[in-house]
Amino acid sequence: MKIKANYINITSRSIFPAQITIEGSKIESIERIEEDVPHYILPGFIDSHIHIESSMLLPAEFAKIAVLHGTVATISDPHEIANVMGIEGVEYMIENGKTVPFHFYFGAPSCVPATIFETAGDAIDANGIKQLMNHPDIWYLAEVMNYPAVINNDAEMLLKLQAAKDSGKPIDGHCPAVTGIPLQKYVEAGITTDHECFTYDEGLEKLELGMKVLIREGSAAKNFDVLIHLIKLFPGQIMFCSDDKHPDDLMLGHINQLVKRAIDAGFDLFDVLYAACILPAKHYKLPLGLLNQGDNADFIVLNDLKSFDVLATYINGICVAENGLSNIETADFRIINKFNCSPVFPKQLKVKGKGRVRVIEARNRQLITGSLVEELESRNGELLPSLEKDILKIVVVNRYFDAEPSVAFITNFGLKKGALASCVAHDSHNIVAVGTNDEDLCQAINLIIEHFGGISVAHGENKQALPLPIAGIMTNKPATEVAEAYTLLDQKVKEMGCQLDAPFMTLSFMALLVIPSLKISDKGLFDGEKFRFTNLNI
Repeated sequence: MKIKANYINITSRSIFPAQITIEGSKIESIERIEEDVPHYILPGFIDSHIHIESSMLLPAEFAKIAVLHGTVATISDPHEIANVMGIEGVEYMIENGKTVPFHFYFGAPSCVPATIFETAGDAIDANGIKQLMNHPDIWYLAEVMNYPAVINNDAEMLLKLQAAKDSGKPIDGHCPAVTGIPLQKYVEAGITTDHECFTYDEGLEKLELGMKVLIREGSAAKNFDVLIHLIKLFPGQIMFCSDDKHPDDLMLGHINQLVKRAIDAGFDLFDVLYAACILPAKHYKLPLGLLNQGDNADFIVLNDLKSFDVLATYINGICVAENGLSNIETADFRIINKFNCSPVFPKQLKVKGKGRVRVIEARNRQLITGSLVEELESRNGELLPSLEKDILKIVVVNRYFDAEPSVAFITNFGLKKGALASCVAHDSHNIVAVGTNDEDLCQAINLIIEHFGGISVAHGENKQALPLPIAGIMTNKPATEVAEAYTLLDQKVKEMGCQLDAPFMTLSFMALLVIPSLKISDKGLFDGEKFRFTNLNI
């Protein structure tokens, strides 16, 4: 097969007309030609950090859509399914990913569970990490989100880090708002990346210490606008990632969107493409084709360098997408899950107390939260939510065994009626719900229990769910069908008054204790700054 196009050599920072000859899965030759050719050819895009599970799709279904946007590879952390299923979940993702022509480079989840302050479905200790790091399909130690354990020289964490070092594989970081001496200690432990920067100064400090900064633009956390200016100062240390991408957003675009935004904003073409196509492959030592003679034929064809419309995507010499249509076929699958809890009742959601309480402040487009103190009405010793103040109840239900729900209060969801719930709830994937009243909260939660996983909306007799039977967080359904169902539920939540851009994605991070400030697990309200439980009542 021969392709004529303007060849973008990112490393040499040059563009020239060329004929690329592909023989089988390899690039046989790249020859400069003296012709006018309309299109452009370059290495495919790489998402440098993503949890495939957050798309609610199996890897094979994710790949079908990603290739439409020119993505040929992902650096995939199977942390979510591991918190439900342990090592079995990691192997499940690897197995499913191999059923399609796409490059999934999985890591060994370093923090399962993420903390000791929540209930997960399984655990991976240092021996488990050592086992995974020796696995030929594991490419790195995935995000070390328990940064206090690193900074405080926790023995178990040090063993995990050493297992990665012994394997010669890189270590990914996760250290939001960590600066100064604690950050230096974190970096000295051998951790090389961070995707949790949410200010320019934070990103700058980490880059100056030699870390790679992954600019994240996901469905909830959007840090591109703040961090992209760093690419001028550190063009060889920047990558792009989505971290968590819900199905409706994935249908619209992927890393290609960030490339186009960066170019439109006036940043250097070759710096941007190096971040999107080259650096991830080099950093993680991937056997990925970078459009050189003798490489695997992994590349994309673009219409032009303004629209960045992807005309075709090739992986190992196979055309996996062309003219907006995916050529990846549906793969076989099997269901694995852990879900064992009983329905909840309104009386279980009552909160005793009076007066002032701590309130979680959800923030649009951010994973971090604020911590507020508000006065709430108390009736017969029961604290009540306040629609006028936009202070609603938030509930976390242990999905792995029966336990009393954890209940607190949250603001900025804006609901005027009803409730929403999800067990796509980082990192342990218990059921998390926000609502205006106990009855609707119970309905939304019980819908998820009924389906052994999913997301849901409830308001009186109106209730609807998107079932996610695989580990309670994914489905085998086609991406288009899942995106349509998700969009419908998203619209219903916004019709109930929610002003957040991505209410379900924001909800999913309210139980993520390793990102400050105030969060909630199935065991109680948690202070992410002091890294310990805190009282609801002041």
